[in-house]
Amino acid sequence: MKKFQITIQFITDKEFMDLVPAHKTYINYLINKEIVEHYAVSMESQRIWITVNVADRAAIEKIIAQSPLFPYFTYEVHELFALDGQNYRLPTLQMN
Repeated sequence: MKKFQITIQFITDKEFMDLVPAHKTYINYLINKEIVEHYAVSMESQRIWITVNVADRAAIEKIIAQSPLFPYFTYEVHELFALDGQNYRLPTLQMN
């Protein structure tokens, strides 16, 4: 599997907000299937950042197109060379 970073720009309106619960359900499904690794939303900048584990870019197109919010999205996809952070490290040893 390869890792990709998806950056989504969106514009909100009432219909968009009505679709948010269904979109959250879809994202939770993808997280549980270990397809989505990280998911972050900024309402201030109206952007979403998603890190995904998929075979290729074609799989990303299928995943994004299934979101109820897809009509509101413009997006960019970048294959990641490296991804690191605290979640990828062993826990800190705590001496009792």
